Amino acid sequence: MSVQSIAKIDFKPVALSDKDLYENYLSESGERGCEFSFANLYLWGMQNFAHLHGQILIFSQFGRARIYPYPVGNGDKRAAIEAILADAHERGIRCRITGLSDAAMNELEALFPGRFRFQCSDGSSDYVYDINDLADLKGKKYHAKRNHLNRFTEAFPNYRVEELNEQNLPRVKQMAEDWYQTRLAEDPNSDFHFEREALQKALLDYRALDMEGLVLLDGEEILAFTLASRLSGDTFDVHFEKARADIQGAYAAINCHMARHIREKYPEVRYLDREEDMGIEGLRRAKLSYYPHHRIQKCSATLMEEDHED
Repeated sequence: MSVQSIAKIDFKPVALSDKDLYENYLSESGERGCEFSFANLYLWGMQNFAHLHGQILIFSQFGRARIYPYPVGNGDKRAAIEAILADAHERGIRCRITGLSDAAMNELEALFPGRFRFQCSDGSSDYVYDINDLADLKGKKYHAKRNHLNRFTEAFPNYRVEELNEQNLPRVKQMAEDWYQTRLAEDPNSDFHFEREALQKALLDYRALDMEGLVLLDGEEILAFTLASRLSGDTFDVHFEKARADIQGAYAAINCHMARHIREKYPEVRYLDREEDMGIEGLRRAKLSYYPHHRIQKCSATLMEEDHED
């Protein structure tokens, strides 16, 4: 089938009302990368989707980058990929398919032998942790983390843990804004602008997104907070985690308490996906210091005949 013979896909912006439909298809597909989380689709960038060929097709725009995450669902994959190729052709853009697991790469190669070039980046791999490791911090390898947590509890012996709610939400928003203003003053050209927008949407719609939010407080002062949502039957995705940089152990404390909170509330959950390091060396060291149970490698595919850049 010629790509020219297929019309452009009728993509629509992702809306909260799409959540149930999308997650039904996600549960069928078995995709586990954090970019397939509905919350991430809703919160980040300009995300559009279509229900076609028994699957969900996604068209994502982040600034100048325009990509097609691998179709979600168990429908006609060949027809879905052909539709994506046609859509990219109609838009006059390079077709880049992202979020490819090893299984997805093998499937794509089997459907279109020799048509695609695959690229994998270590910075786009998800770090996935055993929830018990983060909740309990047992053993020698977590000795330093336990020390950080002890410093925190010594400095704030009366701190308390609350779920995110309408009472503490305004203070969480202010703490987040202070955090971003500090970072953006240090580096005005950083990507924190995009993250701030995503977090603002998350704090506005966290209930509709079925997010779990946890807050650490000392009196009425916010010390740290985090937001997560279910990615699959046994995995939660930790989307945001912010803590006062001047407080030793605040990040260790919110990390540990969130793991305990999810384990207690959802005993079937085994893993926490703490997403990617984006190739940032400091972030990579921080994620490795918690000893991930495994990592999810995700790759991208472009057509062999398309050797130009966007």
